[in-house]
Amino acid sequence: MSGKSAADLVAEAKARITNLSPGEVAAALARGDVVIVDVREPQERAERGAIPGSVLAQRGMLEFYADPTSPYHREEFDPDQPIILYCSAGGRSALAADTLQRMGYRQVAHLDGGFTAWQEQGLPVEG
Repeated sequence: MSGKSAADLVAEAKARITNLSPGEVAAALARGDVVIVDVREPQERAERGAIPGSVLAQRGMLEFYADPTSPYHREEFDPDQPIILYCSAGGRSALAADTLQRMGYRQVAHLDGGFTAWQEQGLPVEG
């Protein structure tokens, strides 16, 4: 392969974004001033549960949900609102956070280690 690997792209994204620990995400949720977005697929969420209060916006539709000019735009996506993204292990959410930053979102971060790290810390899960 002559191009970059998925791991290369994730590492580059993580160097450009804010990477939060499960404890930092839990503290942000406790403050209540953040939207937490689950970029996993609906089946993953149904099988493993989710971070309480998170909204599902699967990675494949993220750009359309986040773009105010898109017919698929969702109210949860506001470029001025703090947003934290997560996936299963942190790769998709890192790429997604990097993408939102390029779209003009100013307060975006991701859960480093993803939902797996969240569960390993014994933090609450719904569903």
